Amino acid sequence: MMIELKKIGLDCRNQFPIKVFYEKEIIGEYFADLFIEQKIIVELKAIKILTKQNESQLLNYLTATNVEVGLLLNFGEKPEFKRKIFDNEYKTYNSSQIHTDKHG
Repeated sequence: MMIELKKIGLDCRNQFPIKVFYEKEIIGEYFADLFIEQKIIVELKAIKILTKQNESQLLNYLTATNVEVGLLLNFGEKPEFKRKIFDNEYKTYNSSQIHTDKHG
């Protein structure tokens, strides 16, 4: 998938580290399966069926970062996808606190 995204000219990185903050403190680092154009987190699964927990996990990543769009792709028995959007204006942090630096 990453090869095809790069072929069409998108900046696509796999296992990209994203620092996660809580009240100006770094509380950890999350590694996005794919991070596209510094704007979209893509979580890849290969399970029987997507669950609410999978969706919640993606929403948590969007909540704790300045990324607003997330895709959840399942390549299991029945391929499926979910798109989640969490607008930064509704997040409780100051977006200048969150870092998704291209260089890690």
